[in-house]
Amino acid sequence: SPRQSLLPRALKPGPDAADAVLSDAASLPPPQRPGKPEKPDRPEIPDLGRRVLTARKQPAVPSPDRSPAALSELVERAVAMARAVPEDPYCGLPQESLLARTWPDLDVCDPTEPSASHLIEQARIAEDAAMSTPGVTNSDGAEASWSQTRAAIVTSNGFAGAFSVSRHSLSVSIIAGAGTAAWRDYDFSSKVYGDDLTEAAKSDEKPPNAVRRLNRAKSKPVKSRDL
Repeated sequence: SPRQSLLPRALKPGPDAADAVLSDAASLPPPQRPGKPEKPDRPEIPDLGRRVLTARKQPAVPSPDRSPAALSELVERAVAMARAVPEDPYCGLPQESLLARTWPDLDVCDPTEPSASHLIEQARIAEDAAMSTPGVTNSDGAEASWSQTRAAIVTSNGFAGAFSVSRHSLSVSIIAGAGTAAWRDYDFSSKVYGDDLTEAAKSDEKPPNAVRRLNRAKSKPVKSRDL
């Protein structure tokens, strides 16, 4: 893999130690506006970081390119920078005796990636539920999104570890009332697992904040207010 091949390359020119960090981030945020879903997009952000340590110097060089030629250039740049950066008396890798060999599974990643159509449907359901609440007159839209980040680090003195984190989110923004007596508010939920997302609104639950504020304001004049 790129992170494993970087270490022997980096140590050949002479550094005392080296490490490599590899990360990938992907997201799927297709907003749902009133009656008109926007085009979904799935940006991916790859990142590869290289650090060499020699004579209390530690330059770090990032790169999104993982091709063999780019990896060689990355190492050359890091080693060249080691000659120019100032010394840092606190730099260095941990002693081998301090390296973690095992760690708990924190259960912070949902292995299931939702489809764009599923997220659009979730946003539509949330918006429909909000609009069905008595007192709600309009919607500023709903949004269902998903993101996942994976990261790994390998060091020249024997450490290798990786983790993944995911996040599913659902939000909706509504307007209650009209004219100078209109109120806007929102609600959202964010979970590791998509199945744990709460519904944006239910008929048997208390009304949204915007409706409660509208009811409190009926007895006195109010001005339009955005929160």
